[in-house]
Amino acid sequence: MRFSILLLLAFVAYVFALSAHQKPVVISYPADTPPSVIEKAMEEVEKDGGIITHEYSLIKGFAAKVASATLDKISALAEDFKPYIEEDIIVRIDGSTDSKNE
Repeated sequence: MRFSILLLLAFVAYVFALSAHQKPVVISYPADTPPSVIEKAMEEVEKDGGIITHEYSLIKGFAAKVASATLDKISALAEDFKPYIEEDIIVRIDGSTDSKNE
């Protein structure tokens, strides 16, 4: 009984540790970027345990919660089509901002 409780607590701590290092970002690409480049970046996010929160249709890009190491990998994937990566934040009409950590 004690072992199963300790195992459960260790698992919960592990899950919280993984999610603590992820931050919400918007990753966009130049208009002439082929879809395969964006798909490869999205696969990299999911492979590293990140979460795709939105795929944009007006611009070429997506929003995700990712670790900093994953952002470095995504930046290095496409030499000709460099992504523009910015923190996903809420901007209010008065100019104030809040991080979009949910």
